[in-house]
Amino acid sequence: MTFTQATGERAPTTNMPPTQKPSFGSSTLVTVDIVVLVVYFLLILAVGFWSMWRTKRSTVDGYFLAGKSMTWWPVGASLFASNIGSGHFIGLAGSGAAAGIGAIAYEWNGMFMVLLLGWLFLPIYISSGVSFLHTQLAQDRPVPVDMYAGAVFIQLALKWNIYLAVVLLLAVTALYTVAGGLAAVIYTDAAQTAIMLAGALTLMGFSFVEVGGWDALMEGYFTAIPSVRVPNSTCGIPRDDAFHIFRDPVHSDLPWPGVIIGMSVPSMWYWCSDQVIVQRSLAAKTLTHAKGGSLLAAYLKFLPFFAIMLPGLISRILYTDEVACADPDLCKQICGNSVGCSDIAYAKLVMELLPAGLRGLMMAVMIAALMSSLTSIFNSSSTIFTMDLWKTFRSRASEWELMIVGRVFVLVLVAVSVLWIPVVQASQGGQLFIYIQSISTYLQPPVSIIFLMGCFWKRTNEQGAFWGLAIGLTVGCIRMLLDFIYPAPLCFEEDDRPGVLKYVHYLYFSMLLSFITLAVVVVVSLATEEPSPEQISRLTWFTRFDPVKPKEQEIPEEHRRTENSASSVSSPPSQSRFMSAIYWLCGMERRSEADSNTVAPAAPEQIICTLDEKPSLRHLVNANLIICLSVTVFIIGYWA
Repeated sequence: MTFTQATGERAPTTNMPPTQKPSFGSSTLVTVDIVVLVVYFLLILAVGFWSMWRTKRSTVDGYFLAGKSMTWWPVGASLFASNIGSGHFIGLAGSGAAAGIGAIAYEWNGMFMVLLLGWLFLPIYISSGVSFLHTQLAQDRPVPVDMYAGAVFIQLALKWNIYLAVVLLLAVTALYTVAGGLAAVIYTDAAQTAIMLAGALTLMGFSFVEVGGWDALMEGYFTAIPSVRVPNSTCGIPRDDAFHIFRDPVHSDLPWPGVIIGMSVPSMWYWCSDQVIVQRSLAAKTLTHAKGGSLLAAYLKFLPFFAIMLPGLISRILYTDEVACADPDLCKQICGNSVGCSDIAYAKLVMELLPAGLRGLMMAVMIAALMSSLTSIFNSSSTIFTMDLWKTFRSRASEWELMIVGRVFVLVLVAVSVLWIPVVQASQGGQLFIYIQSISTYLQPPVSIIFLMGCFWKRTNEQGAFWGLAIGLTVGCIRMLLDFIYPAPLCFEEDDRPGVLKYVHYLYFSMLLSFITLAVVVVVSLATEEPSPEQISRLTWFTRFDPVKPKEQEIPEEHRRTENSASSVSSPPSQSRFMSAIYWLCGMERRSEADSNTVAPAAPEQIICTLDEKPSLRHLVNANLIICLSVTVFIIGYWA
C-alpha cells in the first residue's frame, strides 16, 4: 500500500502486493546448530559449577560479593557482559539500520563513565566500607527488553513455544545463580563475553564480505531506500547525518549538546551508582584490580560499534525492503510492527548469511547476552532485597537465614519472569527500545546528582538529598507519563504533541532535570543544618583518607547465645544424602551442636577500607587510563 501524490489517499502498488509477506528468516537451525547450543549450555554449567569451588558461599560476603577475591579480568568481563544484553544486539543494530551510527554515542559515553567509576567513585565506596550499594530504581536494560530480544531469535531459529524456551533459559540461569552466588555469575559472565565477541565478530566478517567492504557500506547505506514508501515524506530515506554522532542541536534526533551533557548524567547513574555494576567492582580483591576491571570494560566497549551497529547498517543495504520498510501496513505484515522493522536487522543477517554451525553459535551468543543480563539482575536484586529490606525487618537475622532468603528470592524472581512473558509477547518490541533510552533520562538524573553532590560536596545533607530526589523524580515521572500518553508521530503524520514534548528533546530534558535537582539539593542543604565531621568521615572524596575509627560494641551474653544458636543450626544425628547434596549445592554449611556450643564470640566487625596500591601497578593502570581516554577522544572526534 502507498499514498497517491495528488490526494494523499492509500492506493495499491504493483511492486509488492499487500498479501505477499516477504520471507523473514527462511533458514532454521539444523542438527549441527543444535549440537553447538548443547555444547554451549554444558560449557556454561561447567563454568558455573567450577566457580563454586573458588569462593566460600556460606557467608554473606562469599555469596553476594564473591568473597572480595576477584581479579581484574573477570571483573571487567562481567561489567561488559552485564551491560551488553540481547537488547543491544537487537536494538543497537536496529538503530543503526534506521538512523545511522548516532546511538553508538551511548556506548562511547559509557566508556568515560566506567573509568569514572574506577578512579573517582570506587575509592569513596571502598573508604566508606560499603559492601552493598542500596540503589536500583530502574534498570538500563529492563528484563522485558532482553526477554523480547532473546525471544526474537528463539522463535525465529528454533520455532519453540516461547514459554518452553524462556522457562528453560531461566531454569539454567537460576541454577548456578542460586548455587554459586556472585562468583558463579562473574565467571560465567567472563565465559559469556568470550562467546559473544567470537560470534559477533564472526558475523561482522561475513557481513562485510557480503556487502563488498567498507566503501560499499559507506555508499550503499544512502541508497538503501525501500521500493514501497509514503511519497512526499521522509519515510524510508536515510538521514544525511547518518555517519555523525554530533548532530544538529535543534532539529536532529540526537542533538550534540544533549549527547555531551544530557546523556552523561543518566550514564553516570548506571555506571557509577547502580547495584548491578558497582557490586562487581566491589568484589575485586584490591582497588587496583577494580580499576583494571573498569579499564578492560572500557576497552571492550569499542567493539559494539564494529560488531553490532555496523552489521545493522549492512542489513539495511542487503535487505532494504524488509529492514527499512516505510509503509505501516507493509511493516505490519513483515514483522508485526507498523512503526518499522529495523529491529529484525541483526536476526535477518544471522539466519540468511551464516552457514550451519555458525547459526548455532550466534544463537548461543544471543542466549549468552540474555543469560548474562538475567544473572546480573537476579543476583543484584537478591542482594538488595536481602541486605536492604529483609534486614530492616529482621535486624538480628543470622547469616544462615540471610543465605536462605537470598537464594529463595532468586527463585521468586524466576517465577515472576515467567509470569511476565504475556506482557513481553503483547509488546513485541514496538517503540520499547526507543522508549527505554528516554525513560533513563526521566528517572536517573536525580539519582546521579544526589550521588555526585554527596561524594564531592561536603555540605550536602540528608534533607537536601531527600528533597532533591523527591522533586526530581516527580518532575521526571510527569514527563515520562506525557511521553506515553502522546507518542511520537510517524514520519508522515503531523506532530501535534504538547510543546514540552515537541520542542524539548528528552536529552535536553535530562539537562533541565539535572539542574532542577542540583538547585534543590544546594538550596535545601544550605538552609538546613550542616553535617558534622563525624557524619561525613570517609564518605566523600575529600575525607576518604580520614583515620578509621573502629566501633566497639558490647554484645550481651544472652544475645551471643541467641545468635550462636541461630547461626549454627544443629544437624540431626543421621542426615539424608539428599539433604546433604542440597546443602552442598547451595554452599550452606551446617555445624554440629558440639561446634555450636564452643564457638567463641565474634570480634567486633572491622571495616575493610584500604586504598593502598602497589606503586608499580598503580602506574600501570594510570598509564592505561591515559591511553584509553586518548583513544576514546580520538574515535569520538573522528565520527563527530
